[in-house]
Amino acid sequence: MRQFLLVIWETIEVAAISLAVVLVVRNFLIQPFFVDGDSMVPNFHDGDYLLIDELTYRFREPERGEVIVFRPPQNVNNYYIKRIIGLPGETVEIQNGVISIRNEKEPQGFSLDENYLHNLKTAGDVTVELKAGEYFVLGDNRYASYDSRQWGILPQKNIVGLVRLRVWPVSSAQAFTAPQYAY
Repeated sequence: MRQFLLVIWETIEVAAISLAVVLVVRNFLIQPFFVDGDSMVPNFHDGDYLLIDELTYRFREPERGEVIVFRPPQNVNNYYIKRIIGLPGETVEIQNGVISIRNEKEPQGFSLDENYLHNLKTAGDVTVELKAGEYFVLGDNRYASYDSRQWGILPQKNIVGLVRLRVWPVSSAQAFTAPQYAY
């Protein structure tokens, strides 16, 4: 009987430790996310299963081109997935399908070359000046995305994390990094 109780106790210990590890990882390091909708086509599709890194932005600032999951300012009960286009302190202008960005380093501005969009143009005429802690985000499907062009800036505090991996569908599994832009 004693042996049986020892096995039960060890099983409970292993289960408790496993549960604690899963809770810590799930709540502070990595979060699963299902893409819902077509706002990120052609790079992400409805039903893609992603893993979101919740730790990186505790050590560094978000970078242009990174795909993030966040809570939109107009409804913090939802989660959106978009790409960071404008950074704090920049002016983002969209005109005639071209995104131009002005900042301290490039006061005359530069046009954003987004080769990951496969020659899609960006609809809308928008000019936004970003303050500290503010980001301008767009969906990759520029014709079917509800993003900063409609609802404005994204406060940094609303960012949940950085998209790191697509694990489903298996045929499209991939790790992600921010695209390197040529200025």
